[in-house]
Amino acid sequence: MDSALRVFTKLAVNNALANLRLAQAVASLSQADFEAPRTGFFPSLKATLNHILIIDWFYIDAIRGGTLGPQAWADETPFGDAASLYVAQRKSDLQLFAFCQGLAPHDLAAPVHLHRQSRIQTERLDDVLSHLFQHQTHHRGQAHAMLSGTPTAPPQLDEFITADDAKFRSEELSAFGWDETALGF
Repeated sequence: MDSALRVFTKLAVNNALANLRLAQAVASLSQADFEAPRTGFFPSLKATLNHILIIDWFYIDAIRGGTLGPQAWADETPFGDAASLYVAQRKSDLQLFAFCQGLAPHDLAAPVHLHRQSRIQTERLDDVLSHLFQHQTHHRGQAHAMLSGTPTAPPQLDEFITADDAKFRSEELSAFGWDETALGF
């Protein structure tokens, strides 16, 4: 597999596994703790995790040639509880993984049209994917910090990429029906 394609596929796997761990931690919270005001870019775990998902919708739609644009965030908190939010996040994570797994080297330079409010922004696919993964990591980090102020300990979110991490990711991989060999890890 082309090294750039391998990186994006691994980042998509990392993304799904980190979201799973975060969802498992958040699932143990009461609804009040999920919604409680917290310090962060968004004012709660509920708002932060909904933001991650709606921005995924925006970018995944765009990389697949869609025109969803700002409609993605018309409702800033489409999910009121952690369980239904994670069902939607997992679906989004699987779509992103399938997209990355299906890429060919020449696809990385393809133009992506991001439908903004009053314009269409055109970027390279590899840049959009890099931005999307960075965006998720950024906001998951904020959710991780918010969990520190709850009865639930924040989960480890960075044990998914290197070969030595295999012992830490096996449970999450099997939750998706994935294995090391099939993923090329």
